[in-house]
Amino acid sequence: MNTHQFGTVYLVGAGPGDPDLLTVKAQKLISKCDALVYDSLVPVELLELVSSNCQLHSVGKRRGHHSVPQRTTNDILFDLAKSYSCIVRLKGGDPFLFGRGAEEASYLHKKGVPVQVVPGVTSGIAAPAYVGIPITHRLAGSSVTFVTGHEGIDKKRPAVNWRSLAKSSDGIVIYMGVHNLKFISAELIAGGMHPETSAAVIEQGTVIGQRYIKSPLVKLFDRVQEENLRSPAIVVIGSVVDFQVEACSPKPAEVTFPIPI
Repeated sequence: MNTHQFGTVYLVGAGPGDPDLLTVKAQKLISKCDALVYDSLVPVELLELVSSNCQLHSVGKRRGHHSVPQRTTNDILFDLAKSYSCIVRLKGGDPFLFGRGAEEASYLHKKGVPVQVVPGVTSGIAAPAYVGIPITHRLAGSSVTFVTGHEGIDKKRPAVNWRSLAKSSDGIVIYMGVHNLKFISAELIAGGMHPETSAAVIEQGTVIGQRYIKSPLVKLFDRVQEENLRSPAIVVIGSVVDFQVEACSPKPAEVTFPIPI
């Protein structure tokens, strides 16, 4: 099928929540697009950037809430590309990091639809930064691993080997890890990570309602339970947590979300 029959779909990273962390390129596309397809972790303030005649489509996915199947999202994007010249698929964080951006890009490309990715600031870097925690430090090792703590049941590869990861990375940043934190912590310790390894959990990073706790790994799950921390949250494990400079923390943004968090 000739690609000239379709508009272009832009897979745009919305960043971690604070609208000020949106990239210039992303803001330009949101402001001029004909149609916008967005996730539940995209703040309302970003949706207000669109023009008055822009078509809005919500395809949010959240634990405990109704989710739009990925196949439906793909179909929506394909149908919009038939009618509009500029379509923005706005995704929380970065489209290609623990999202479905690559799947959507592949689907659209196979259908003959022009597609471009626009990277965004990922919460795995931003959330720790907003409480002054670096994810790398010259005195805290030479590696950091980004890993998902909530794997899809349909993944066609082995699950995360937490025991191997325990000694293979100086720092670990876990996305969507709160729900499985008890298991993850136990597996890391069983794999040889010291129980007293410093760790932190940041809830609602970069936006109003942000809060966090620090704890030795062995006590992390209990602390999260005591403080009732919930998703969305980022977990940081490693000695980098000890190099926190809280004084450099930015002020969280006052925003609202389509689905309350």
